[in-house]
Amino acid sequence: MSHTPFPLPVVRTVALHAQSLTTPNHSDAPPTPDRIYDLVEQLGCVQIDTLHMVRRAQYVTLWSRLGHYDPADFDRLIYDPAQRRLFEYWQHAASIIPLRDYRYALPKMQHYRNGGGWWPDWSHQPENIALVENVRERIRTEGGVRSSHFESSDGKRGSWWDWKPAKHALEYLYNTGEVMIADRANFQRVYDLRERVLPAWVDTREPSEDEARRYQVERAARALGIGDANHIADYAYMKRRETAATVAALVHEGTLIEREAEVVGGETRTLILHRDTLPVVEQAADGAITAARTTFFNPFDSLFWAKGRDERLWGFRQALEAYLPAPKRRWGYYCLPILHHDRLVGRFDPKLDRKTNTLILRALYLEPGIELAEDLVADVAAALRDFMAWHNATDVVVERSDPAEFGAKLLAAL
Repeated sequence: MSHTPFPLPVVRTVALHAQSLTTPNHSDAPPTPDRIYDLVEQLGCVQIDTLHMVRRAQYVTLWSRLGHYDPADFDRLIYDPAQRRLFEYWQHAASIIPLRDYRYALPKMQHYRNGGGWWPDWSHQPENIALVENVRERIRTEGGVRSSHFESSDGKRGSWWDWKPAKHALEYLYNTGEVMIADRANFQRVYDLRERVLPAWVDTREPSEDEARRYQVERAARALGIGDANHIADYAYMKRRETAATVAALVHEGTLIEREAEVVGGETRTLILHRDTLPVVEQAADGAITAARTTFFNPFDSLFWAKGRDERLWGFRQALEAYLPAPKRRWGYYCLPILHHDRLVGRFDPKLDRKTNTLILRALYLEPGIELAEDLVADVAAALRDFMAWHNATDVVVERSDPAEFGAKLLAAL
């Protein structure tokens, strides 16, 4: 049975809708903790990062979709025992994950217990076995600890309580699931025993490897909206070869569906979507769902986890240049892409001066071929106002703009 290829605007709308990026700005009710939780569940997880030019990545990911919200509501869902529905663990790198998915992290914990990663050499050494036991006992008797609690009081490094070996022990216990992140203090992890952190209602039945792979692949396919098998692997943070086999099985069963779709450049490619996404495609094609949001993304946003999809669907190449030497950077240290409706139209490199409450745009760019229309400038200005208010910034400075007219018009609109 042949199908007419999905048009590129429909493909973009489906991809954005799957990430909760189609709603108009300020159209939603003020975000409640339930709405925040539902969003994390929709994305599958939210990546954590320590870079702090503006608010940290995990908070900006939610702002991109919710607008102005209270990050304390997000934190309480992770760290408040009375409200805990999220937890920290490895998913897409270090991530914040719904506790309903806890059981699907158990195979990874077992992998580390079996010596996965770099732990075999480290965890079998007698001095490290003793170190882990001592760290475990200290947590058991004292409660939650930070790695800084193991610094030597005289400032010298010792064989037992030098902070680096203790940090390794804490990370080993965390990776294997014996301890969890109970809190953050000035963004430093507070480690405590799993039985004191994990709510009693959490399902701890360990799935088979096949069950876990299927779950992760289906969740990634839903969160992507549309993509190929490699995109699904990237989003799920799985090896592409093992993902391909699971994708093929789910396509054969009809859970995942292959369809022809237009991509940038006028090409047609075979892409994959979850069968639950088909109604969204129909609504996007009928105009019942449209991409109407203008927002900004941190470099670790889940919209960009699938490598190359940004170029295929939007003709845009996302780049994190923070770890490049300054002379090799094209865009800047921490450039944030700009979404306007269904296009990625530009990017800017921000730095929040917390002493003066000033948001500094060290560089502002408009993508080639994007028309500097009045509605684009007005919508970017409105999003920037909300971004500033969320950061308690009362002023904005544009140090450089390409083209210069973009910066001038944006400041005038503000």
